[in-house]
Amino acid sequence: MLSRAKNYFKLIMQDSGGCPSSKRWVTLIALLLLVTAFLANLFFGYKVEPFMFDAITYIVIAGVGITGAEKFAKK
Repeated sequence: MLSRAKNYFKLIMQDSGGCPSSKRWVTLIALLLLVTAFLANLFFGYKVEPFMFDAITYIVIAGVGITGAEKFAKK
């Protein structure tokens, strides 16, 4: 089961050519930072500046949008 999950994760982090996609890795890291900031603000009382939160949100949105657009782009 763990091996299948690991293989699936490797597969989704690759582009259509089978190479690791830097856009997907950057988006994943930005998403993890966004979730961490949200949880720290919500549960632990840390003040996250709105401009920092917005900037990471825009990176995630752009990364997901570009990665999705790659699927429909002509090769």
